[in-house]
Amino acid sequence: MKIYPIETGNFKLDGGAMFGVVPKSLWQRTNPADANNMISMSLRSMLIEDGNRLILIDTGIGNKQSDKFFSYFHMYGDFSLDVSLAKQGFHRDDITDIFLTHLHFDHCGGSIQWNKNRTAYEPAFKNAKFWSNEKHWKWATQPNYREKASFLKENINPMESSGQLEFIQLNDSNYIKNSELGFAIFLADGHTEKQMIPHIKYKGKTLVFMADLLPTVGHIPLPYIMGYDTRPLITMNEKEKFMKKAADNEYVLFLEHDAENELCTVKHTEKGVRLDKSFTFDELF
Repeated sequence: MKIYPIETGNFKLDGGAMFGVVPKSLWQRTNPADANNMISMSLRSMLIEDGNRLILIDTGIGNKQSDKFFSYFHMYGDFSLDVSLAKQGFHRDDITDIFLTHLHFDHCGGSIQWNKNRTAYEPAFKNAKFWSNEKHWKWATQPNYREKASFLKENINPMESSGQLEFIQLNDSNYIKNSELGFAIFLADGHTEKQMIPHIKYKGKTLVFMADLLPTVGHIPLPYIMGYDTRPLITMNEKEKFMKKAADNEYVLFLEHDAENELCTVKHTEKGVRLDKSFTFDELF
């Protein structure tokens, strides 16, 4: 097995929304805001090369939305999915599986593209299966008013109509020891229903793709929870249990949205679980 970080772009979001009830005087220490109160965010995917499988975890925002849509998110930098794949010697047609932690636009938008004539949408990965889970799919396709703006039909429906959609089989717990893709999955319900957090055994370590359970290292303290989460008290409970386990077991946390830190580890302190060390992927692996 070989794993690669895949940078698909950078964007900005409102710092207050990203930290909920935590005052700016506290969160700006780790996530400084610009003059418009926006903080820098990454769209970092993970590519897993495992035998005949090439698995991409999340696909970023993509490029099919309108200029008005992108103006809300202040895209910046030179990263792109295709350039990052090519840097590692791959093309999107090589991808066999797309694993989507959840279906918010910044995690799955790159899965679907315009066709050549810009008359219809089509999968951007013609040879890949798209993996979600049935409970989250129902949540996304019958969205509540709070999340409706994050679940865009053009990102979601073409996966099903193309025949490329597959579901991870859930069980009665919030943990799947061995999924169809060969890695364990923690299911988290606070941010959105049945967000999937992959745990990959890699070079003697447990590498965890954090998605929106832990957007940045600035979110490590327990009360630092996004205003975007639909059920923040559930997030807090899930996060507390996970972070203690991460510290106990020396998990390496892969950060999808941290513009400055690719990986980190955490440790127990008198104030609770806190940042231990941060790394680039190449420094650790």
